[in-house]
Amino acid sequence: MKHLLTMTTLAALLTAPWTPALADDAGWIELIGNSGLQAWQGENEGWTVAGDAALDPKSPRSLVAKPGQGVLISSLKGRADFRNLTSKQTFADLEAHVEFLIPKGANAGVKVEGLYEIQIKDSHGKEKPTADDCGGVYPRAELRPRYHTIDKGVPPRVNAAKPAGQWQTLDVVFQAPRFDSNGKKVENARFKKVVLNGQVIQEDVELKYPTGHAWRKEKEVPRGPLFLQGDHGPVAYRNVRVRPIGQSN
Repeated sequence: MKHLLTMTTLAALLTAPWTPALADDAGWIELIGNSGLQAWQGENEGWTVAGDAALDPKSPRSLVAKPGQGVLISSLKGRADFRNLTSKQTFADLEAHVEFLIPKGANAGVKVEGLYEIQIKDSHGKEKPTADDCGGVYPRAELRPRYHTIDKGVPPRVNAAKPAGQWQTLDVVFQAPRFDSNGKKVENARFKKVVLNGQVIQEDVELKYPTGHAWRKEKEVPRGPLFLQGDHGPVAYRNVRVRPIGQSN
């Protein structure tokens, strides 16, 4: 039996003080637990299943794996193995919980529906974070003549990023775009609430377009996969789970 949050519960999530997502709460769908890469589609050879991750003592821009299960680490074998993760399941309105660990200088991201990105970056201590820093809603971009952003995105309201080498938590409440019976979009997607390491960093952010260069090439949809970026360099993820809100999965 599937457990779904109602819209009343969504309203409660938006107004209540934030508490971390718990694995035994009803309705959570585990995407990274002890099942390795089973929840993710495509070729994922660039990912290592581990029990934990840590900074490489020989190189703070790299990670090392510790034996066990429950953690996925990208790019331990070099640039040729950089890969992203795309969930097999698709989702509409959701609550998502992601824990990540990055090395020095790292750049990654979490994309809801594979289209709308919350940036992950080594930006601890930066006084005035931009949308390209950890917790920002990433700007739109163009690929040519070379990759460049074309707007400012939405910076996090506070810099809640921890130092590289520490596990961090990202919690997202997302409202999918709405479409009429003819497939025309009638309401934009929204990040209703985004919480980084226990601090609210985004609230009721309207997403008029997909972020990055996806706004040019990707069609917005009522539901889509969760996407974890790993093709920009080393990053580790654990305890990744999604809870649908009000709609069948």
